[in-house]
Amino acid sequence: MATTTTHPQRQDSAYDTKEKDSIEQIERHPQHPEIIVDEKVHDPGPICDRFGRRGGMFAGAWGIVVGVAVISSSTTRAQFIGGRFLLGFGIAIATTGAPTYILECSPPQWRGRLTSLYNTGWFGGSIPAAGITLGTSAIKSNWSWKIPLILQAVPASLVIAFVWFLPESPRFMYQNGRKEEAYEFLTKYHGNGDRNNPIVQLEIDEFEEAIRLDGSDKRWWDYSDLVKTKNARWRSLMVFLMGLFGQMSGNGLGYFNVDIYKSLGYDTHMQFILNLVNSLVQAVTAWVAVSLTDRMPRRKVLVTGTALCCLMLAANAGFSAKWATYGATNKNLNIGRAGAASFFLFNSAYAFTYTPLQSLYPAECLENTARAKGVAMKIFVISCTSFINLLCTPIALQNIQWRFILVFVGWDAFETVIWYFFAVETQGRTLEELDVIFSSPNPVAASKQKSLAIVDEEHGVVRVVAAK
Repeated sequence: MATTTTHPQRQDSAYDTKEKDSIEQIERHPQHPEIIVDEKVHDPGPICDRFGRRGGMFAGAWGIVVGVAVISSSTTRAQFIGGRFLLGFGIAIATTGAPTYILECSPPQWRGRLTSLYNTGWFGGSIPAAGITLGTSAIKSNWSWKIPLILQAVPASLVIAFVWFLPESPRFMYQNGRKEEAYEFLTKYHGNGDRNNPIVQLEIDEFEEAIRLDGSDKRWWDYSDLVKTKNARWRSLMVFLMGLFGQMSGNGLGYFNVDIYKSLGYDTHMQFILNLVNSLVQAVTAWVAVSLTDRMPRRKVLVTGTALCCLMLAANAGFSAKWATYGATNKNLNIGRAGAASFFLFNSAYAFTYTPLQSLYPAECLENTARAKGVAMKIFVISCTSFINLLCTPIALQNIQWRFILVFVGWDAFETVIWYFFAVETQGRTLEELDVIFSSPNPVAASKQKSLAIVDEEHGVVRVVAAK
């Protein structure tokens, strides 16, 4: 009962993660966890800083296509593992460039909603993957797992074909000396052709105030902007916490749901159906959260949502403990179903809390010249924690069984406390405002203060000042 979910907040391709979960059911790869490890120990940030956000997405998509070619044609374990690493390499680059691009191209009034919507695109891969693997599960040959793997290349191929038709990020252009091109982008897409539009003037002021033409993003080896000031260290702490907590809240248990579905009496076909239903439930929950992103304070969502995850896992642990007392016969299936239901509720709480914010919150916290490398740092943290989940979870489930859930109950309680005392509120703040907040003696307290937007009607310039 404890492991009836997947983990949409991993910064992997959703299709890749979901088909991996389903293929494990076909091939029983969990007995050989090294086959499914694709953790990334490289850094994609400099690629996006050097070649642009579009260049990062393009390079990442090619990495995915090459990885798919290798893994889907594999005939040996070594080739399969090599394909996983290539696939993970491409995914890491693409998922650094894409959220950064969306944040930097979005107008201020849509920035939160669009950036959080990006991460729910995970379900655009996980739901088709669950449906495809449901269909191919009946194939009695190697094509049952090869077809889902090959189809991973379709979205990446679309990116390769169309990404260069998109305009480059205005912030990337500005910080690389292409000021006029950046202003033309803002005028065309944010100001309806009017360069004096208040929104355009606000963003131009932000660029001139916050973007440095000699920033560390010009030096691929220089990560000093992530740690050299108190402001930078607070920003990096928020990114680190989101990367760590986003993967260690119990969602990693979803790699190993097969045995639980089986113990509840579900056959293989029903296991695939449950995978599909699980993705649909999480998708709806995440989309509801996205629709509320511009109105929901980040701190309250993180604190309340993580606490709710803790409670749902605790309920699941209780039902799991009761289920473990039954013998081979005379089992009360209602207890098993209640355990599965409590974990579905955990999925919903997790999707509402972390799916929109996993991409949005770090991108909001990072300043312009450190954004790509900061997102890459978050992906590195995610990779390390996912590595732990993949290799340690099956051992723990085998040795201590349902008691392993209690580890995450305690950990989620710890996360709730940390978010309460350290989470900085970013909702409704401009990038300029966030710079003031992170530079204050107590960023958490400063982020709770209200602010006022002032419009100078004569010059059409927006200013943000602290409310009295």
